[in-house]
Amino acid sequence: MKIIAIGRNYAKHIEELQNERPSEPVVFLKPDTALLKNNMPFYLPEFSNDVHHEVEIVLKIDREGKFIKKEFADRYFSEIGIGIDFTARDLQHKCKEKGLPWEIAKAFNGSAPIGNFIAKKDIKDLNDLNFHLDINGKEVQTGNTSMMLFDFGTLLEYVSQFFTLKKGDLIYTGTPAGVGAVKAGDRLEAYIEDEKLLDFEIK
Repeated sequence: MKIIAIGRNYAKHIEELQNERPSEPVVFLKPDTALLKNNMPFYLPEFSNDVHHEVEIVLKIDREGKFIKKEFADRYFSEIGIGIDFTARDLQHKCKEKGLPWEIAKAFNGSAPIGNFIAKKDIKDLNDLNFHLDINGKEVQTGNTSMMLFDFGTLLEYVSQFFTLKKGDLIYTGTPAGVGAVKAGDRLEAYIEDEKLLDFEIK
């Protein structure tokens, strides 16, 4: 399986990081070793002093496809979940300053915690879906899929031009504003609507 992640998909997050608004989806990959399952704790890496949380809605692909048309995109996933795209912000800044790729800041071991999934059929409107992240009981990020620059169908159409999607692949669809550093002892809880799907600690 592979993890396809989308950057700069929420306008306010773009503004908070002072990035340029993209005209098409910004895509990067994470290896399967980035996945952190079953609410296992996340251990802060020694190579970074500034690891940031980014909560995201995640699509689980359940059918192989490439060159998918937007109008048929909903046929390629039947479950959605929530996850965290951990980012070593200090490493990312260094890479950007040198004009280098920044996979080491995004794709390191354990950088993609994933929670439980819920059936798409149980969701009233995928384009109006609330989600949020609490740290130590305080809400730090909140978003709604209506705020995405590129909706799910657009993302599947775009990424499937370059990568054949296979059953089990995950697409992290971007984070809303409110990203920030995590520290040892923090407890992260992520929700879709009022359902908690992810709950783990920082070590």
